[in-house]
Amino acid sequence: MGEEKKRPSIDELSAENQGLKAELEKLRRERAAWLGKYGSVPKRDEVLFDTLSGCEVQPLYTPLDIGTYDPAYADKLGFPGEYPFTRGPYTTMYRTRLWTMRQFSGFGTSEETNQRYKYLLDHGQTGLSVAFDFPTLMGYDSDDRRSEGEVGVCGVAISSLADMETLFDGIPLKDVSVSMTINGPAMMLYCFLLATAEKQGVDIREFRGTIQNDILKEYMAQHAWIFPPEPALKIIADIFEWSSVNAPKFNTISISGYHIREAGSTALQELAFTLKNGFTYVEKGIKRGLDVNEFAPRLSFFWDVHNDFFEEIAKFRAARRIWARHMKEIYGAKDPDSWRLRTHAQTAGVSLMAQQPENNITRVAYQGLAAVLGGTQSLHTNALDETLALPTEKAVRIALRTQQILAYETGVPSTIDPLAGSYYVEWLTDQMEEGAERIFAEIDEMGGVVKGIEDGYFQGQIALSAERFQHEVETNRRIIVGVNDFTGGNEDLSIDLLRIGPEIEEKQRQRLADLRERRDQAEVDGALERLAEAARNDENLMEPVLDAVRAYATLGEIRHALEKIYGRFREPVFF
Repeated sequence: MGEEKKRPSIDELSAENQGLKAELEKLRRERAAWLGKYGSVPKRDEVLFDTLSGCEVQPLYTPLDIGTYDPAYADKLGFPGEYPFTRGPYTTMYRTRLWTMRQFSGFGTSEETNQRYKYLLDHGQTGLSVAFDFPTLMGYDSDDRRSEGEVGVCGVAISSLADMETLFDGIPLKDVSVSMTINGPAMMLYCFLLATAEKQGVDIREFRGTIQNDILKEYMAQHAWIFPPEPALKIIADIFEWSSVNAPKFNTISISGYHIREAGSTALQELAFTLKNGFTYVEKGIKRGLDVNEFAPRLSFFWDVHNDFFEEIAKFRAARRIWARHMKEIYGAKDPDSWRLRTHAQTAGVSLMAQQPENNITRVAYQGLAAVLGGTQSLHTNALDETLALPTEKAVRIALRTQQILAYETGVPSTIDPLAGSYYVEWLTDQMEEGAERIFAEIDEMGGVVKGIEDGYFQGQIALSAERFQHEVETNRRIIVGVNDFTGGNEDLSIDLLRIGPEIEEKQRQRLADLRERRDQAEVDGALERLAEAARNDENLMEPVLDAVRAYATLGEIRHALEKIYGRFREPVFF
């Protein structure tokens, strides 16, 4: 064998190649400028920024730190908090501020959920995320005949402003940010929250929080819709328009890939379908006449974090790069905040298994690690028992402690984008980006997202991916521990479960009866009629809905007033 050729150092290469020397000097200047601006930003003072062996961890590492150089580095990776945001949406990331630990929670009535929220906040949670029951997700009151048997079962029942007031009783909305997973009736629940904040004395212009409000993915995956696509998109544009003036710090939409993935899509489909939905909302806002730089900074995203560790990390990094490029080059956004993709993440509920449920703790820990290495801004870690029932307090505490161990014991948050430069991660990030662009072109060819929904494209693609995955599991081509291999111990299912009894529904029905008895019915009727008239005249609906909410009109009454104008969506049948 011949003698191995020594790899030349950066300085040696610089002497040989003047073009490369210029690139290296440029990177050195850019790194020095970045460190000059952000290297001395105060770090979190509750942790040490060194390894257990005493090595000081720097905020950022680049090819210069190991004596190599990638000519594509500046264009594809750049610096954290700067275009194209591959390395993170913010400059100092977790060095300065950890992600928000936002456990998704809700069950029974607003009183029960209020107590759970206080429990979580007392145990170190830093934000709230509201899970609604299915009647609320569909815009039905708890005493509607279609709600029977479902009240409070899979989330909290919220039928009026009175319920929302109870939900946050003793919880200062000016200090605790709230995210609400609500879509079809998002405007109504948003107004419930705004009116509750008003009653607490919060300045709505300073109010922070998030509503999911992503109706396109409902047609694709989750199916909690009310109105047909066009009026539903009109309502979303109303929220953008009103909030850009009246609640400019509130995130008016959280464009969700989570439910697309939970329905059976691949990570690549989740990435492409979700971003394409986001671009569709941007186009609707621009068509409304809004300045993209006025509403785009308040758009956020919500990703699923599944079991393929590196693919999930690459998905986050590719998403930021794609979003930044399209917003800048296609939609003409000038404000860097319009290019910056911010995200919430949740570990994959669909990956939780009823067999050997304690294994779910391990799955969730790895998924949470992938979300943080991917650069999420907030995170929900699932509880071990969520595949069987709503989580118990003990299971929720374990899930929250999983995040806290990740934050304070692993050292992962000490440096920004620690996997940058990995051959595999960078290759996989490129693959996700290129694959998403191919899917964008396919959707454009068929006429866009709404046409794809009407033709069943998205539903069909997700179903095919789900079928393929299930076949791989059933034929043991894909191993699920405790399900199709390593099944010893499956006979032992000795964990406590949270049960929601029928008394919850009766209690909620009585609350609604008491509300209707004490409110001013003439005021309610007048507000609902003004709302219907605004819908008929194609006006912005935010103020009329707020007026109805303040009069204590119920969720179902507001839904019914608008449904008479807009109609109800019925999914086409595809074979």
